[in-house]
Amino acid sequence: MKEETREEVLKDGDFCTVTAGTHKGKSGIVRDLNVSKTGHLTITVVQENGVRFKTLGRNVSVQS
Repeated sequence: MKEETREEVLKDGDFCTVTAGTHKGKSGIVRDLNVSKTGHLTITVVQENGVRFKTLGRNVSVQS
């Protein structure tokens, strides 16, 4: 999936699960979408316990 398409799918406030990378298996609410200098979508995920972490947008899937 292209980055531009993923950015349209992810929205601030969506519930997501991380499917790849360092934080695989964690889930939370999407906050602070940003496109880095290299053109990759980065997001901040806030877990239920308040812990925040950053990950790439391509590493998450949105839960319904």
